[in-house]
Amino acid sequence: MLLTPSPWEDPSLFAEQVIAGLATGSIYALAALSVVLIYRSTSVVNFAQGEMAMLVTFSMWSLTLAGFDAWMVIFIGLALGFALGGFVERTIIRPVEDKPHLNVVVVTLGLFVFINSVATWIWAQGELPKVFPSPFGDDSVDIGPASVTTHSLGILATALIVMAFLYLLFNKTKIGLAMRASAQNPTASRLMGINVGRMLTLGWALAGAVGALAGMLVAPVTFLYPSFMLAVLLYAFAAAVLGGLDSPVGAIVGGFLVGVMENLFGTYTPGDILGPEMKLPLTLLVLVLVLLIKPTGLFGREQVRRV
Repeated sequence: MLLTPSPWEDPSLFAEQVIAGLATGSIYALAALSVVLIYRSTSVVNFAQGEMAMLVTFSMWSLTLAGFDAWMVIFIGLALGFALGGFVERTIIRPVEDKPHLNVVVVTLGLFVFINSVATWIWAQGELPKVFPSPFGDDSVDIGPASVTTHSLGILATALIVMAFLYLLFNKTKIGLAMRASAQNPTASRLMGINVGRMLTLGWALAGAVGALAGMLVAPVTFLYPSFMLAVLLYAFAAAVLGGLDSPVGAIVGGFLVGVMENLFGTYTPGDILGPEMKLPLTLLVLVLVLLIKPTGLFGREQVRRV
């Protein structure tokens, strides 16, 4: 009888799982960033964020069938996600932005159902799931004792570039500073001559582009079907809450932490006790424990209100 070796007996497995977890976590970080960008500007969580990314990814899959290059598809998808985010804010969110927050939440939930139904109607008639090509290839690279796919390394590198771009945008440019000011104090920003409405649209557009990028990068791993972004969005929400819903840095750190924890729990959880399927509950348990100690998240700011 052959005995299955324990994962604890393979010293290279831990390094592989950490690197793969960082790659997966970078996807969660990008999706969490898209959630935080909208929350900071409107104080609303967009529950349709994942479905918007799914719609863009399916559209880009159609372009691959037409013979478009994988990298060209990525850039077109970024532009489409940017346009879709701005369009949704202008036409759907803008009319209810001054209403109670619950109204906006209901609108985003309705948008979630609508986009999912449309995507199912258009693309789910044939065989599912669809295969989305990776722009980084499917080869493996040895990093020390670990063997990692080029797609995982490409995801990590792309996410770091996007995060650096957003950091420079928000901290080193006038547009970024205007967006931050509009999110923190819209009334004072208007008095300073900032077009707050335009900044809100730009925030939604950036969130749409970042979310679309996350969808196109994760699709080669999970394959493509109408609900493929649901699990990603759940982990992204967990990452955003863990890092702090008002903190882009927290979204990034939270995404990496959630990705690494998910991989390690899935690999090292004893199968005869809990099993790898417990990786999500265990990850959420860690999240709950952190929030019990620091309710605003690791990098969230406590708001002081005068009574």
